[in-house]
Amino acid sequence: MSFVEYGDTIKDGDTAIVFLGHESMFPVKVQHGTVTQTKYGVIRHSTDLIGKKYGSKVTCSKGGWVFILHPTPELWTMNLPHRTQILYSTDISIITMMLELKPGSIVCESGTGSGSLSHALIRTVAPTGHLYTVEFHQQRAEKAREEFREHGVEHLVTVTNQDVCKNGFGVSNIADAVFLDIPSPWEAIGHAKSALKAEGGRICSFSPCIEQVQRTCLAMEEYGFTEINTLEILLRVYNVRTISLQIPDLGKAAEDNSSTGFDSSNPSHQGSLCANLQEGTVQFKSGVPLREVVGHTGYLTFATKS
Repeated sequence: MSFVEYGDTIKDGDTAIVFLGHESMFPVKVQHGTVTQTKYGVIRHSTDLIGKKYGSKVTCSKGGWVFILHPTPELWTMNLPHRTQILYSTDISIITMMLELKPGSIVCESGTGSGSLSHALIRTVAPTGHLYTVEFHQQRAEKAREEFREHGVEHLVTVTNQDVCKNGFGVSNIADAVFLDIPSPWEAIGHAKSALKAEGGRICSFSPCIEQVQRTCLAMEEYGFTEINTLEILLRVYNVRTISLQIPDLGKAAEDNSSTGFDSSNPSHQGSLCANLQEGTVQFKSGVPLREVVGHTGYLTFATKS
């Protein structure tokens, strides 16, 4: 199993996603002889998972069923264990596009955190690119190395435990892009410039506060970066629902009946007249926004090395 190469069958040691519903799923490490408890009953790894195809419908001990999905960076972002606040698909998508990443790109990242963005970057630059990620916290760096190894992508990433603001990324003049998600990104702009290739490299800094953005932009300008711009990505989700609305009676039915000689004084016609004048309903599909919408997450500041 690898996050960058699809496998057909579930193997011992794989990380799989147990899908109970769109709002309920979780990761599980497949191990021979292990069981996993769900609200639909027990899943026995040896008999229910190992050897089965990814995407299979698995019946649990209580009669309920789940799907077992192959892991992807998108699914991992939704299910990973949170060691820090993470970036979600809305910001990740614009980051990978604005940094102009592609297979073969060299990317520097700090900090690694829970690895949400890291997995997406690795999948984007695979199979010939590389990610150099720096994490200040030793335990988080060790856990990130362990996850990358379990997910079959350790050959595409180098994890370093150090302070990027003091010691940089450990590489010079090779990176196509640099991403910063640290409390004081302006202190790492000089190291980011040293890590980027001679010219044309891209940099992105994620900050939740506008004061951080202001200081970062000043530092970028001081180090000669150009095309500096800041974005805020807001996501508004719509649910498609069936809506029933009344059809208003604007008097057209009565006019049509009089023009066609409809005799309303005839008792046999009075019932039909009442039915025609009565307001009806019509059903149609409509997009309805959620009552609670996720607001501000952070500002993304992009720039180019001149």
